[in-house]
Amino acid sequence: MRKIIACAALAGAMLVSACNTIEGAGRDVSSAGDAVAGAADNNK
Repeated sequence: MRKIIACAALAGAMLVSACNTIEGAGRDVSSAGDAVAGAADNNK
């Protein structure tokens, strides 16, 4: 589980650093959060 969260955080950081707008950054953070939530649901 820690590996999944670490990978999601790393991917989120990469996506946020690639964004040019605040709106884009918000979408990237949201999608990373959705990925983490989905992984958590799958591991219940």
